[in-house]
Amino acid sequence: MKQSQPYIFISQLNKTYKSDSDVVALSDINLSIERGTAVGLIGPNGAGKSTLIKILSGIMRPTTGIIEVDGRIPYKDRKAHVATIGVVFGQKTQLWWDLPISRSFDLLRDIYRVPKQRFVRTRDRLIESLKLGSFLERPVRQLSLGQRMRAEFAAALLHEPALLILDEPTIGLDAPSKIAVRSFVRDLQRDQGVTILLTTHDMLDVEEIVERIVLIGHGRILADGPLVDLRKRFSFERQLDVDFFDNAPDLHLPDGIELLAKTESRISVAFDPNKHSPTDVISLVAAQHQIADMRLQPRSIEDFVTALYEKHGALEQ
Repeated sequence: MKQSQPYIFISQLNKTYKSDSDVVALSDINLSIERGTAVGLIGPNGAGKSTLIKILSGIMRPTTGIIEVDGRIPYKDRKAHVATIGVVFGQKTQLWWDLPISRSFDLLRDIYRVPKQRFVRTRDRLIESLKLGSFLERPVRQLSLGQRMRAEFAAALLHEPALLILDEPTIGLDAPSKIAVRSFVRDLQRDQGVTILLTTHDMLDVEEIVERIVLIGHGRILADGPLVDLRKRFSFERQLDVDFFDNAPDLHLPDGIELLAKTESRISVAFDPNKHSPTDVISLVAAQHQIADMRLQPRSIEDFVTALYEKHGALEQ
């Protein structure tokens, strides 16, 4: 039986910027993404993420290689392609600055040629789920950043795209707005089967939204797999934060226990629970100094991603 093509298929993709000295932005990118999955494209600045997003969006042509989204070549079939994707950039807007949100929505309906009945149904659902009703008639320039980003999500989804590309969607948002955005994206993927591509430096976005991560560094894919598997492989350590009644002591730590940080009255250590049990580590610390309080937790997602970058040489030397 012939196997069906992945929703996003990229093979031996390369992008070089021509200048006095050619700059290789992407090199030999191979990637397959199934419909309805949430994938995080992560990597440090300059890794090639934005270039890949631009090629996937159809606004940039690769130098060589194959790229198809739902059987279409984005830069060749651009009109048909953009009708099926939505894009949200954290620092750019697709809304009209001096117009009320409702008027921007009407203009987007005309641009995408969405049938009126379908548009009204989708618009009303988005207004309710994103809680836009209280500021729907206000100009975009009068909105807070959190309000504007909720309106940006609605604008990107009015034509019911199958693919939603998110580039730093929570940048600058306060904590409640970030939580609301993450919850909305999770529900969108689960309930409507929308394929999500996320680029972000906020690792809580990664942890809350995606199920698979693709690490890009120096224009290449350095790691690719389910988030849970990569965390097991690269971030199995536990972190113990210990508070003391007085000044934190200089602890004697055996091999396999790493001092992460030391402040006036707190010490944080990391350890592999397969080599040192949490009870043994706590006992080791308590034997050397009186403990006021402690907290045991997995290493943070930021620690995990930093370790992933370092392991694969993604960071600039």
